[in-house]
Amino acid sequence: MKILIGQPKMEKHLEQFSQDIKANPDVDLILYPEGYCQVTHLPEVKKLAKRFQTAVVMGYRNEQNVDRAFIINKRGEMLLDRAKTPETMPLFMPSTVEDDVHRYGYVLCREIFMGLDGLKSKDNIQRIFNPIGVGMFSEVQYADWSGEAKQIAMQQRSIILGTSHADGSYRNCGFSIPIAYCFDETGETVLLSKNDTHTRIIDTVTKKNNVLLPQT
Repeated sequence: MKILIGQPKMEKHLEQFSQDIKANPDVDLILYPEGYCQVTHLPEVKKLAKRFQTAVVMGYRNEQNVDRAFIINKRGEMLLDRAKTPETMPLFMPSTVEDDVHRYGYVLCREIFMGLDGLKSKDNIQRIFNPIGVGMFSEVQYADWSGEAKQIAMQQRSIILGTSHADGSYRNCGFSIPIAYCFDETGETVLLSKNDTHTRIIDTVTKKNNVLLPQT
């Protein structure tokens, strides 16, 4: 499977997403950050997914500006749509979904620290996605976040992938480390970047990480 990991700037529309899905018709799935999409743009995301036969994993904001998780398959069908879990509660369900022969897990931003109970499945989860809102607010958080992702990959024997926006900061603190990562089933690093917002394509079979040059 070829997975495009994007680190877009926060946009009011879908400029970078539209460009990425149109310019890379050979990818199987696109992973984008938490809150990239507005609820009014969901029909367009579904339309593009169906047109280019590409699954989409990201987060969106609803009418109340509340973050939600979603996965759309290559036929433009919504497979998962749920609210973000409050910090004091167990991980909301569903957090696993089947897409034809693929089985996915989903943790939205800080849900990555909520334990693995919500990712239990009768079948092995092949890939876990972690859309993140903004970058890390410190080097310590960056190390904690990537370390937790690596542990989940090893414990679940699953590839885990995450990405944040290229801009923005936690509660407007003014400091942000954009992050994108991928660890394989053994916890080996396929991608681990900070302050590098290039779009990348991960091949989950060869474990190769290809950087895409900006469109001219």
